[in-house]
Amino acid sequence: MNELRIAELSSGSVEYVDTGGDGPVVVFLHGLLMDRTLWDQVIPSLSPPFRCIAPTLPLGAHKHALKDQGGLSLDGLAAMVVELLDWLGLDRVTLVGNDTGGAVAQFVVRHYPDRIDRLVLASCEAFDNFPPGLTGRTIVTAGRLSPALFGVFMQQLRLRVVRRSPVAFGWLTRRGDAVVRGWLDPVLHDPAVRRDAVQLLRALAKARPTLAAASEDLAKFDRLALVIWAADDKVMPPDHGRRLAELLPQGRLEVIPDSYTLLPLDQPAEFATAVIAFLSQPAH
Repeated sequence: MNELRIAELSSGSVEYVDTGGDGPVVVFLHGLLMDRTLWDQVIPSLSPPFRCIAPTLPLGAHKHALKDQGGLSLDGLAAMVVELLDWLGLDRVTLVGNDTGGAVAQFVVRHYPDRIDRLVLASCEAFDNFPPGLTGRTIVTAGRLSPALFGVFMQQLRLRVVRRSPVAFGWLTRRGDAVVRGWLDPVLHDPAVRRDAVQLLRALAKARPTLAAASEDLAKFDRLALVIWAADDKVMPPDHGRRLAELLPQGRLEVIPDSYTLLPLDQPAEFATAVIAFLSQPAH
């Protein structure tokens, strides 16, 4: 991976990696309580020839607390992604989103469709699946706690047996526990990051109607789109993958076996192969 960089956006500092080059730009979005390292095993397969950018959005595993929490919602995160594109001087990009990153991607498409050239949605929240599954409901419910008590709640995830349980990351990844453990450090040790996380979780608790509308709005996105779904997903319903692919005018579905939701951790080579094939497909 290339050197870590920082974009100074209106709401605060956002870390990102950028492989550089003059190839087509691919921007990767991660999920809740995750960071850019979700993509560490995927990006080397794409760059070169593609220029790959992976930010750490303020979804609870970020190291720089925000100076303005007003953007901690799916709408606000979509605006932050576009502000990052402006910071980098980028116009239209391919957007790839997994888990909550896929929900953010849908809001980018809804509000800023002209900034997206191609779209990849990978085992993500859609329609009425929000918060998603037992994992999502548990974390979002914990957001009702004060930041201090939320920190106490999160301390139990230090234990591998808890992290691997269905109420935590056990149904999100089969193989990625070492990466998951690193994601927890900011929220465990930084009170300001905990405040951001609680603010975000409270906003997400009210987001189901707007996500459902954003998912349905994908019917207006008449550019190339790929939906990649984990065959063994226990959090994101397989039917939602089919529905998204059918809803997108130029969408198609690819199912990857032997993986839970976090395909970039469980099956990075297969995921990268699917994305490369999609990016190599001529535009209609």
